[in-house]
Amino acid sequence: MDFRLLGRVGAATGAEELQLGPVKRRSVLAALLLKANSAVPVDQLIDALWDDAPPTHARTVVQGHVSRLRALLASAGAGEHGVCLMTQGPSYVFEVPEMLLDTCRFERLARRGRLRQRPADAVAVLGEALALWHGPALDGTAPSAPLRAAAQTLEEARLDVVESLAVAYERLGDRAGAVAVLQAEAAAHPLRESLAEALVLALYRAGRRSDALDRYHRVRCLLADELGVGPGPGLRGAYETALRGGPVGAGGAGPVDLLPAPGAGPAPVPGTGLAPVPDARYGADARYGADARYEADALLLAPAGPAPRLLPRGVRGFLGRGTELAALDRIAGAGDGAVALVTGPAGVGKTALALQWAHHRQARYPGGTLFADLRGFGGVPAEPAETVREFLIALGVPARDLPDSSAAAAALYRELTARRALLVVLDNVRGTDQVRSLLPSGTGSAVLVTSRIRLSGLIVEELARPVPLDVLGPVPATELLAAAVGEERVAAEPEAADRLARLCDGLPLALRITAAQLAARPRWRLADLAAELADEQRRLALLSLDEAEESGVAAALRITVQGLPPEAVRLFALLGVVPGPDLERYAAAALLGRDPAVAAEALDRLAGAHLVTEYAPGRYSMHDLVRLYARGLGTDEGALLRLLDSYTATALAASLAAEPGEKPCCTLPREAPADAPARTFADRPAALRWYAVERENLAAAVTAARAAGHDDRAWRLAVLQWPYVVWSVRDGWAPLLEQALEASRLLDDPDAESRVRALLGWVLTREGQLSEALAQLELAPALAARAHAPSSEAIALVNLAVALDADGITDTSLRHVTRAVRLAREAQDVLTELLALQHRTRQLLTRGDIAAAERCTAYALALDDHGVTTGLGALRRAALRLSRSEALLALGERDAAESCTRQALAEAASQGFQEGVNRARSQLEALGRPVDLPAAPEGGGRPVRS
Repeated sequence: MDFRLLGRVGAATGAEELQLGPVKRRSVLAALLLKANSAVPVDQLIDALWDDAPPTHARTVVQGHVSRLRALLASAGAGEHGVCLMTQGPSYVFEVPEMLLDTCRFERLARRGRLRQRPADAVAVLGEALALWHGPALDGTAPSAPLRAAAQTLEEARLDVVESLAVAYERLGDRAGAVAVLQAEAAAHPLRESLAEALVLALYRAGRRSDALDRYHRVRCLLADELGVGPGPGLRGAYETALRGGPVGAGGAGPVDLLPAPGAGPAPVPGTGLAPVPDARYGADARYGADARYEADALLLAPAGPAPRLLPRGVRGFLGRGTELAALDRIAGAGDGAVALVTGPAGVGKTALALQWAHHRQARYPGGTLFADLRGFGGVPAEPAETVREFLIALGVPARDLPDSSAAAAALYRELTARRALLVVLDNVRGTDQVRSLLPSGTGSAVLVTSRIRLSGLIVEELARPVPLDVLGPVPATELLAAAVGEERVAAEPEAADRLARLCDGLPLALRITAAQLAARPRWRLADLAAELADEQRRLALLSLDEAEESGVAAALRITVQGLPPEAVRLFALLGVVPGPDLERYAAAALLGRDPAVAAEALDRLAGAHLVTEYAPGRYSMHDLVRLYARGLGTDEGALLRLLDSYTATALAASLAAEPGEKPCCTLPREAPADAPARTFADRPAALRWYAVERENLAAAVTAARAAGHDDRAWRLAVLQWPYVVWSVRDGWAPLLEQALEASRLLDDPDAESRVRALLGWVLTREGQLSEALAQLELAPALAARAHAPSSEAIALVNLAVALDADGITDTSLRHVTRAVRLAREAQDVLTELLALQHRTRQLLTRGDIAAAERCTAYALALDDHGVTTGLGALRRAALRLSRSEALLALGERDAAESCTRQALAEAASQGFQEGVNRARSQLEALGRPVDLPAAPEGGGRPVRS
């Protein structure tokens, strides 16, 4: 749970915002939180609501708002978080743990940042403190004198941290950073002399003496005009330092010394009245009095993991672009969630510029750095909804906790970014629609967008500031060549170097490819390569910036590939076969038909030649035009089949690791090699992570398999993802499974068709498309029977029964489940039998046949006495225990029901089975027993969909 005063006053539990209602109720909450854990008389609450004489019924109004707040807190489960709004005589006491209140977290982080010995650490922590602010303090409350005073006090505390952050930047040596931090605040608070003093000194130390003097004179005139006074001694001293050229340094090493005197006791945010809560770790009297003890406690409020840093490697040998880099500094320094838009033709170096600036400025954004290639100009453009989900995972949201709908995911992203200072880099954007949902909501963040087109919509709607990028002039183009191949070679052949620069037309992509060839051929003269490029002049249309033709880039790529070792050349030619957006070494090994280590070395050679990009450790992608060139090269016909077999073998291994004990849903094709390069998985989480990372590649592989006539691989690649489908069922799986269905029908394989229809029907059932689901599921059992596959038939019958139950056809569904139990038992498929028994028990309970339900659960639990302890097997067992406890309770066996319920609660909690946890708690409450939620397992059981 979370309570906010640093911006619009509010409260939330998880992603759900409490609907506080009118301004006066929000004001009551603010007044109580300002003195959390202390008694607040009703008269003080009345003063917070009315500046003038309050109405005669003021006390009744306050009581009504308090009553409504209590109801809201109860509905949000506030008691589970240690939150309680109590009456204490003529006063109210709002008990709330400090960690749930943003003012407390802000004060702790501020003090922790000021304690940091290393300036970089101080910058990060103080930036994190400021990122908690999302607007003016106590926004949305009544304009009463007490609340205005409290808001002013909180704002003063924020400005103190801003000034401390500027000092930290100075100590770090980042004087431009100090100026950027102070400028925005000085503009908003022109009469605050301490800010003006710090900005004058920061400008002077940054080498901007005239700006420093100008700032002083502007503030001096403003003080005279507005207040009729002159500058104070601090501001005058800063002016004299700048005027006379005093020492530039910002002090020696050591912590940023802005702390209260040692032993001064706790320093809560002024005006809040918050008393630190004693902590047993430091003794009953722990009050954060000692700096080291306070620092240790503040560390507990740090994020559980490091802030995301998703930037790919920058381009080596980056030169020039000083004007554009300075423009990005100005745009980002303006604050207020600035959006910079780098535009220019393909190959001009937009991504290189963005990464160069971002790598050198990401320390200013303690909330993290996010990066996404939106693939707007080649292949299938990235879906904004999918990119939002990737960003949520990077920000710490477990994959299983991601919202089902795109709108909910976007709302969660806005919430998570509201109080973070993030740098977001969005590369290769085609249109404004790709960007809208990816913009962070916090004003302390900055966004850097690159695109080949103007994106006027982004400029109009989001006030994006364009930074146009053009080709390099003759001098910087030649300097880029010299940096890559050596100044001696360029100096020895200046005319040939100029000719190369002209042939490349200053396009950085073409220049770097040319330089790579020269570096790989130390015996070649520059004139030799210039002559070879001249022979291709008819095919260099792209190098004249005509993006409609690609022959020029193709010619340059051909020259690059010729200089690579044979294995790397062969792999590059085979990369055109890859159907998905990226690959790793196992996929590359399958293409080559070699060991993964050999493939990894070949990928590294390609990355060194800038033909592929290692955008994440071990994962490689290609530029759009490079991919098109590779596709045009000749390749052996077996490469795609080897890749499909590798994906199939790995997917089979993942399914067995994700759901240990389950019977494989299929085997490898008969002619598939047993030694296809495939990953192994240590545990279930590793397998599920692989499914998530490779989902787009697997979907593309299914499409490619169908197009190439490899239908026996296509349906397997789809259904082998069933463990991941189960945990993300409403995530748009139907189109993939429909492709698999077409493949299975063409094969005339009834077992394959039954498996696909059963899984597709179940997905459609969970999506609420019952008629479409039944159309699939009614055919699946007969297909499995025709194939003499009892396990497949049992699963199909269970899924059909689920759909029929959802459609209200319960008699037929019970017959199907009964037959499924018998089929699974005859096939000695214990886990499928348990699945059928689980559904049969629920049906019996629904029909009121309590004794039969109790016998059914007793038999099932005895059958599963030594079952698996993770995944679906554990969830089935928890569901069976819950059904059994319901039956026992109905039969009057309360003690046995309680014991069974507590076992189910423990199992459900261990697997993050939230529906099971909720059912178990409800049953314990019905028994009148205390509910003690078991601790989540180490590593965290994550809530999952039932």
